[in-house]
Amino acid sequence: MRLRIISAAVLLPLVIIMLYLGGWWLFALLGLVLSIASWEYAELLKLIDLKPWYVALFLTCWLFLLDATFPDHSLLLPGLVLAVLIGSLWVLAKFSRGQQNSIQRWALTIAGGVYLGLLGSHFLRLRALDNGFQWCLVACGSTWIADSAAFWVGRAMGKNKLAPTISPGKTWEGYLGGILFGTPLAAVLAWALKLDPMHGAVVGLLVAAISPIGDLLVSMIKRQAGSKDSGKLIPGHGGFLDRIDSLLISVTLATYYVGWIA
Repeated sequence: MRLRIISAAVLLPLVIIMLYLGGWWLFALLGLVLSIASWEYAELLKLIDLKPWYVALFLTCWLFLLDATFPDHSLLLPGLVLAVLIGSLWVLAKFSRGQQNSIQRWALTIAGGVYLGLLGSHFLRLRALDNGFQWCLVACGSTWIADSAAFWVGRAMGKNKLAPTISPGKTWEGYLGGILFGTPLAAVLAWALKLDPMHGAVVGLLVAAISPIGDLLVSMIKRQAGSKDSGKLIPGHGGFLDRIDSLLISVTLATYYVGWIA
């Protein structure tokens, strides 16, 4: 716990500063984080002999970030076509040499790049909206609040397992605790940032109720790979993929809610 607190104290101000600056500063941070997360994703799959191709993973992630940075000059479609073609050529080369699991490797390369890149690009999309910095703080803050509440409520009261074969430590009591605490505290956070508390509460509810899917997806990969964490780069927290798994979904949900409704 001490390591977790120290790491958070170092990284949290950096994240807030980059969100505040936005633009190329945020682009650079996201590019670094998603590249490391892609590498961790590939390393996990490597443990079960399903090693994706790193170049196609990185390329797809960066293309999504560029598309979010220049929405009026979309690189998305031609970029994805290029990434798919490169990945396909890699699979054909491997298959021609008798490599096993070539189809699975190809699918996981494209799926990983699209998942991390597409969802990750929504940090830039949310930041570009009106009051984007504040909404980024609400989305990220409500994620951390709900996650912490779920941990402590589950530890104190948890009896019924949420997904025992994927993440044995998670309980339904903890999940509901995350919603009960995350929703009103997100409203308070929105109010403190001079945003509409009602919309803040809705964002908090969406985040608390749906973002755990991201955590469970990464937990599923780690469990199949036989690894506790996605990496060891963040003391006390594991890897970058461990830290952004829920945030990817939270920020995506917030982007569409704020953009379409709030």
